[in-house]
Amino acid sequence: MPKKIAILGSTGSIGISTLKVVQKLKPAFQVTGLTAYRNAKELARQVKLFKPKVAAILDWKFFPDLKALTQGTSTQILAGEEGLMAVAAESGADLVLSAIVGAAGLKPTLVAIQKGKDIALANKETMVMAGEVVTRAARKSGSKILPVDSEHCAVFQCLAGSSSPKEIHKIILTASGGPFRNLDKKHFSKITRKDALNHPTWRMGPKITIDSATLMNKGLEVIEAHFLFNAPFEKIDIVIHPESIIHSMVEYIDGSVLAQLGTTDMQIPIQYAMTYPARGNSPVSRLDLARIGRLHFEKPDRKKFPCVDLAYEAGKKGGTYPAVLNAANEVAVSRFLNDEIPFTHIPKIISNTLGRYRPLTNGTLDGILRADRWAREEASKH
Repeated sequence: MPKKIAILGSTGSIGISTLKVVQKLKPAFQVTGLTAYRNAKELARQVKLFKPKVAAILDWKFFPDLKALTQGTSTQILAGEEGLMAVAAESGADLVLSAIVGAAGLKPTLVAIQKGKDIALANKETMVMAGEVVTRAARKSGSKILPVDSEHCAVFQCLAGSSSPKEIHKIILTASGGPFRNLDKKHFSKITRKDALNHPTWRMGPKITIDSATLMNKGLEVIEAHFLFNAPFEKIDIVIHPESIIHSMVEYIDGSVLAQLGTTDMQIPIQYAMTYPARGNSPVSRLDLARIGRLHFEKPDRKKFPCVDLAYEAGKKGGTYPAVLNAANEVAVSRFLNDEIPFTHIPKIISNTLGRYRPLTNGTLDGILRADRWAREEASKH
């Protein structure tokens, strides 16, 4: 019997890569559910190709287009947040791959966990916003959370070398440094949208690419690692590694350091999460260390990239602060991509929003979502 998979965010870069993996692993996997934000044309193409039980588009404005484009198929077509949650919970999937960008991925992912579905998690915002809620729900339902982010997938694999958290000295997340690693800070005010979207090693969607340019992506990953691996923030470090060959490392108390290496192809961590605990053959390009020659490492410049410290600060405060950090960042990045603010205003908006936040809510899902709404309104004002 094939393993059944639903993909939340199937028209984005991670979703498309996941469907490539599905095609390569046929007939081991069957797609039962697909979702998209607005890309009705691509979602319709996927529906015709993979014939899922159900598909949903988040933005209701594109529901008529999707219905028309999928006419004659047997797939049930839904829309809105309720449609996404139905795909996550009711499509018959054994594994739900969560690749929706941003806070929109939280509720569908959480409902899948509550239904006991295993999660291949590519939506880091779910853990950043609601790590305690999500991990508690997973413990209760027995759902496995398998990280898809290359860094967390690397840590997950390196942790196979330990039988006890007490043996771990440090988790080391690697970062490419983004396109502005060697750019003098005095030139940051001139950075354009095109400049920031030109990532040196990875090809990703616009939001995560800007997060990589500000290093906020790494800050969010620190918070995600804290919850995924139950690690204190003091034991999670960042190192800049421009070649992006080592995806992350774990240092043990005896001085041993285990690292996971591979080419910059997201199909590798996606496939590992899909086939875990087994490994399968993959046609991706192989790592040739002799050709690469040298690997380089350096500390992140926290003065040039203040988003790193903002993330650590919010993570250590805990509660609803990470949700505020995430929401303010999403708004700031969106405003930059829309040419409303300069690149240098992204960390300023996040910092100001965190500084004005006075937590009035607890860490329940409702409280987290209220904090998220407040932060979005606040970050839109300045």
